Amino acid sequence: MTSIKRTNSDDADFIKLVALLDQDLAIRDGEDHAFYNQYNKTDLIKHALVYYENDTPVGCGAFREKEPGTTEIKRMYVHSDHRKKGIASAILKELETWAKEVGYTYTILETGKNQPEAINLYQKLQYTIIPNYPPYEKMDNSVCMKKIL
Repeated sequence: MTSIKRTNSDDADFIKLVALLDQDLAIRDGEDHAFYNQYNKTDLIKHALVYYENDTPVGCGAFREKEPGTTEIKRMYVHSDHRKKGIASAILKELETWAKEVGYTYTILETGKNQPEAINLYQKLQYTIIPNYPPYEKMDNSVCMKKIL
């Protein structure tokens, strides 16, 4: 049985999954990790999701306002033992639904060139590549994307 819980960044399961995400990103980002990590703090995130499989938290995602009308997708992660099952798509679709309910028109996100599976997911779900937005405009590893909700 699967379920998705809407929560915030104080949720213990969300915090555990983000710690696993950060471990993965430290490897993928290499020497750029310190730069990216400063923009991935989870405090004050009001909109976070945790995806459960048989009551076990296996994935997460969040969004926060970037500017009026636009929200930024953050902290997308699925545990490596649970990938290739459509969980990331389900999380992202629920984040988009929630963002639209809250009143956002667009979602944007930043991912890395060393995360080709993430880029493929976002493109599959109609995200288009845009010029890198601040603070990523000078980061060669960054790929920024946007979607109209």
